[in-house]
Amino acid sequence: MLALSVFLAACATSPKATTYDQLGGASGIEGIVDALLEKIVEDERINFQFADADIVRLRSMLIEQFCAESDGPCTYSGLSMQESHAGRNIDDAQFNALVEDLIEVMTVRKVPVGTQNRLLKRLAPMHGDIVEP
Repeated sequence: MLALSVFLAACATSPKATTYDQLGGASGIEGIVDALLEKIVEDERINFQFADADIVRLRSMLIEQFCAESDGPCTYSGLSMQESHAGRNIDDAQFNALVEDLIEVMTVRKVPVGTQNRLLKRLAPMHGDIVEP
């Protein structure tokens, strides 16, 4: 009877890890954002878009946003995507370059592809608020 109880307890479904957990929690997201910011500086396709950015604030807002979008314990407190990108004339190529950089960073940091896809799926709807028509 005890063996059956142990077996059934082991088979009980445990709560599914959130995307936040799968990204490594707070420290994992901070590492992703730090590596992404370094990648952006190197990426001549988009680095000019960040030339006048307050990098400390940008880092903080990206961490909040990734945390919130991955079902972590955060609430995004920054400007809307429309407000923060207005007048920057961001096109599809620049948007896609940032996505490519994020994917590369997550891949190097060994974030599973499924987890990457879940985060990207949550971020993708922002395209319309970021890219100028």
